[in-house]
Amino acid sequence: MQKFIQLWLGQTASMIGSAMSGFALTIWIWESTSQATALALLMFFIQLPRILLAPVAGILVDRWNRKFLMGSGDAVSALLTLTILLLYISQNLQIWHIYVAGAVNGIFDQIQQLAYSAAIATMMPEKHYSRASSLSFLANYGASIIAPTLAGILYSAIGLSGIFTIDLATFTIAIATLVSVKIPQPAIASNPQPTRFHLLQELSFGFRYIVERPSLLALLVCVSLFWFAHDIGAALYSPMILARTDNNARILGTILSAAGAGGVLGASIVSIWGGPKRRVRGFLLGMAGAGLSKIVFAFGQALSIWIPAQFCSSFNFPILGSSNEAIWLAKVAPEVQGRVFATRAVIMQLASAIGLLIAGPLADRVFEPAMQPGGFLAAIFGPILGTGAGAGMALLYAISALGLLLVAVGGYACRLLRDA
Repeated sequence: MQKFIQLWLGQTASMIGSAMSGFALTIWIWESTSQATALALLMFFIQLPRILLAPVAGILVDRWNRKFLMGSGDAVSALLTLTILLLYISQNLQIWHIYVAGAVNGIFDQIQQLAYSAAIATMMPEKHYSRASSLSFLANYGASIIAPTLAGILYSAIGLSGIFTIDLATFTIAIATLVSVKIPQPAIASNPQPTRFHLLQELSFGFRYIVERPSLLALLVCVSLFWFAHDIGAALYSPMILARTDNNARILGTILSAAGAGGVLGASIVSIWGGPKRRVRGFLLGMAGAGLSKIVFAFGQALSIWIPAQFCSSFNFPILGSSNEAIWLAKVAPEVQGRVFATRAVIMQLASAIGLLIAGPLADRVFEPAMQPGGFLAAIFGPILGTGAGAGMALLYAISALGLLLVAVGGYACRLLRDA
């Protein structure tokens, strides 16, 4: 685990810097537009190229040096950050610039994440898969503790430019640690006819691999439905809090830090424990726990509810995520993981993108007007969720959270999934 931890530390530093930049951009976009759709579109444009190019990315990961691909992802992200910084300093930054940068970054981030996931199986034995996956969650949630708090404080002091400068420094750390770590490269999988490169066969390989294994297909359907419902709520998360707190960046940062704390605790427990022996049960129970916590979060209108609900929600994600990842790592051969994981990413991200695409318009055009005083839903849900700015988004968030719970219950009723 030592080499992996070294790699993980460098990537964690980069995640903190990127999370700070993401938080600052969220505030800047909301202050510029006051629309949930604008923030949802940013998430959508990041996802769209990932969906379109994931199969090609999977082939690259299985055939190219994974260390080189990870370094390329960091380098491109740093270059894009620098570009946005220069546009902001020159007072030429527009929202479409951020959308384009997010799309380009999504392409290389997809390649980097696939290379990172596939590298796990070559760097350690199977018994450490759950621990390695939980460490990845620990990095994400650790960044969620540090980044929003720092960015929320620093945004008013050093602005977007100062936060982006910090982000650039963290990319340097990530690339330096990556260079110093050896990542074993598996043998390239052989083709049916080695003299020809069958592009269509390569592109469809991951899909065929999953379809031929019913338990993996059931797992993919379940997790895709989960992320569809989840990302409807994710698109509303920041604008809902900002709308209900009069654009208070510190309150949003505090809640995001609570999310990070819950995730860190959950990931730490899984890292020490190793995860449940019946991994699919950990996956489904974590999913149900996240859904219940998010329902409570939607009903909240103050920090006293938001903080514990968000803490409990995030606590479940390392459990469900590491269990899910360990199943895939154990059931998919290392030499084909790039293509199979790319197919998995396409299906999941397509479901996610649909959720992101519909969330903003539903919130801005349907639920928000309906939950204003006198709106057609205000009389029914107003006593529970309140009325006014953010109430419509809270109602849609509650519906998406209920969807998470229903997916978990449906997954447990599926025999193929229980046997995964």
